Amino acid sequence: MNVISIKRAFALCFALLCFVNVVSAQKFKVIAFYTAKEDQAHISFVHEANKWFPQMAKKYNFSYDSTNNWSNLNEAYLAKYKVVLFLDTRPEDPAQRKAFEAYMKGGGGWMGFHFAAFALDKSAVPNNWDWYHDEFLGSGQYGSNTWRPTSAILRVEDRKHPATKNLPETFKASPNEWYRWEKDLRLNPAIKILASIDSASFPLGTGPKLHEIWHTGYYPVVWTNQNYKMIYLNMGHNDIDYEHKTNKDLSHTLGNPVEDKLILDAIMWMGTGKKAVGK
Repeated sequence: MNVISIKRAFALCFALLCFVNVVSAQKFKVIAFYTAKEDQAHISFVHEANKWFPQMAKKYNFSYDSTNNWSNLNEAYLAKYKVVLFLDTRPEDPAQRKAFEAYMKGGGGWMGFHFAAFALDKSAVPNNWDWYHDEFLGSGQYGSNTWRPTSAILRVEDRKHPATKNLPETFKASPNEWYRWEKDLRLNPAIKILASIDSASFPLGTGPKLHEIWHTGYYPVVWTNQNYKMIYLNMGHNDIDYEHKTNKDLSHTLGNPVEDKLILDAIMWMGTGKKAVGK
């Protein structure tokens, strides 16, 4: 091999190495949908999330976009993204619902927070999307909640899942309004419960109504449907100063190191198949 051939070979190897590095450094894309029009507690979380996720995206090499235009929930738009987030609500338009279902059945990733799973007959958010609430989430409609928003001790039920394998056995979650659901998720073979309320949390809630304080029971708060690349987290309702009509934040969801790690490892699992590191 002459000198020119050797130089060409080195140049080719260098070009291939650069190409591999560029490909490996490519970011996966996350899109968050939100409404942020109802309940200051949910609006507060949306604003918090839309500040926090861009910071995490820079640190963990993914890109983060957000939109309150639900008409973007269509096949062409979703094709650009590896992971979809629902920060506070769900789509109501039949075409948007159909596009989201196709996206998930096609292997897309999804993370939903708190009110994104809410549905209740004869309410402003009716129980009228069977695939989403009964099959995909498996929870059915809303049952009840604790009040006021308080921290809870959560027990990690599955420490082998990529989203939870690096969490402690129990941890203290940020203050939240905790939900109870119509269906018992333990009876659904497709559902893997990742975290639930630990009995050390009881009594959970402060009232003033007695039924808003939980003393016993089993309450899943983080789970995945094993037929999809998804995770639902009941977190996402900040405590707000309603009593003095200031609407000021009294708590935040993000910034809790263990809870943050859960969210980030879940995002990395859906986007790359790997866990986040260093958080």
